Amino acid sequence: MNDLIEKKYKVEGESFAIQRMRRFGYSAMPRPHSHSFYELYGLLEGERVYFINGKVHTAQKGDMVLVVPHDFHSTASSQVEQFERVLIQFTPEFLRDTGRLLHLPLFQQSTLLRVPPKDQPELERLLLQLVGECKDEQPLYETYVRHLLSELLIRLHRVQAAGPVSPEPGHPMHQKVSEITAYIQTHYRNPLTLEQLAKHFYISPAYLSRIFLKLTGFHISEYIRVVRIREAQKLLRTTSEKVQAIAGQVGFEHISHFNKTFKKVAGVSPLHYRQDHRY
Repeated sequence: MNDLIEKKYKVEGESFAIQRMRRFGYSAMPRPHSHSFYELYGLLEGERVYFINGKVHTAQKGDMVLVVPHDFHSTASSQVEQFERVLIQFTPEFLRDTGRLLHLPLFQQSTLLRVPPKDQPELERLLLQLVGECKDEQPLYETYVRHLLSELLIRLHRVQAAGPVSPEPGHPMHQKVSEITAYIQTHYRNPLTLEQLAKHFYISPAYLSRIFLKLTGFHISEYIRVVRIREAQKLLRTTSEKVQAIAGQVGFEHISHFNKTFKKVAGVSPLHYRQDHRY
């Protein structure tokens, strides 16, 4: 069978986008990333490994993955390499009068929603109808796309409110990597190395390095730096602490190293970041 990679359809510029894709063989995002819009990932067939904010999730047929703005995430193949999905990206503004839906608890944090089998056909119908509307561009299709998206969000809320099925544990190493990222997020102020983490979790450094990169898209040392810089960003936004003090609080011994790393991760210097994002 051949891959199916449809065009990415957009509505109202960058306010809404949708794409259907079917692929065979291993594939992964080039890099973990974050963005300022919401993302919905509906898995129609196969399995995918999702890494969201330090946790590894194994998405299965029928699952929906929600990523809220600014959360780091990536996706890669599991042991079941073929998959088919519909990916939706949208801004709150696109929903217009129904934007209050995003105030519901389900849409406050990124999550994997395991949809019961009885609800999967209707959700799949909505996903494919959204693709069809954007592809055909019939009169008033933009309004209908907004309506269908609102219906999809309402149905997801009802699934969650009814008591969603808890995702079953995936591959044992998926849980182990989640434990390691949680450990890093707790101990990022301390010196951390691949060798120390491997010893602490009773894994060989070579295997840990390989599996961590495959599941998260980060090298261990790179992930540690990102966790430290994201914490520094929060402190820069919410406190009046001097930059040098913040650098020490997040695990950097030298201010020059902090400034260089911060600019590499955030794209701007700490001072410019504070000026642009201060509450």
